[in-house]
Amino acid sequence: MDAASVSPPGSSGRPLLPREAAAHVVPFLLWVLVVGVLGLLPERLVPRLLLPWSYALKSVLCAGLFLWYRPWQWYPACRWRNLPLALLAGVAVAVLWILPETPWAHAAFPALQEFYHRWLILWPGALPDYFHPEFYPALPPEHPSLAYSPGECGWGLTLAKLAGSAFVIAVIEEFFFRGFLYRWLCRHDFLKQPLTALEWQPFLTMLLLFGFEHDRWLAGLVAGAVYGWLMLRTGDLWSAAIAHVTTNLLLGGYVVLSGQYGFW
Repeated sequence: MDAASVSPPGSSGRPLLPREAAAHVVPFLLWVLVVGVLGLLPERLVPRLLLPWSYALKSVLCAGLFLWYRPWQWYPACRWRNLPLALLAGVAVAVLWILPETPWAHAAFPALQEFYHRWLILWPGALPDYFHPEFYPALPPEHPSLAYSPGECGWGLTLAKLAGSAFVIAVIEEFFFRGFLYRWLCRHDFLKQPLTALEWQPFLTMLLLFGFEHDRWLAGLVAGAVYGWLMLRTGDLWSAAIAHVTTNLLLGGYVVLSGQYGFW
């Protein structure tokens, strides 16, 4: 594969994706492909230890592709004056993501929390498998997400999951959703679309796709709106990426410290 473009096998013609688009898209597509393949396999055929190992491997591969393609070459360097706002946005999203599912919310507002789990997390109308009132806040025994706990996979793979979620997929998603997809929906020569230009239909389309990429779709919509607003507000894609990294790092830290592996 040419690092600058993606061409059909055996073809020397025009690439399927121009090099600028491939740099934004290919790392994210590989991530989604691995998730999709594992999701299609019957749970009984997937060894538990495969889950943390596959996450670590796809994190390394996708990070390698991102570094190889260097999509940041089409953007200004990070503007450090935007760092406080980016960190604040990342913390706010993390709080909004975590708070409805805390044991505190369960003790104070059990009916409201059950409504949240039943209707505001995929799929609406059914409780997700990690929310079982008889066990909550603990996960049901043998739940797949417990495979990421250090008691099962060891601290190395648990920390690899934390690092991959914070420093790999968070950045890759920002370059795909905000850097590429939103701007490509505005104009196919997407690099000519200013980062500060708001067009509502592409923005809302990007929000819906980003929100429903996550099982916690409402939280995903809010997160996408905040990261998108930050990019439009600052004209700095790195600000959105830093905010997303902050959110995922705080969420992962909460998971490890609290044992709430249902988020993973």
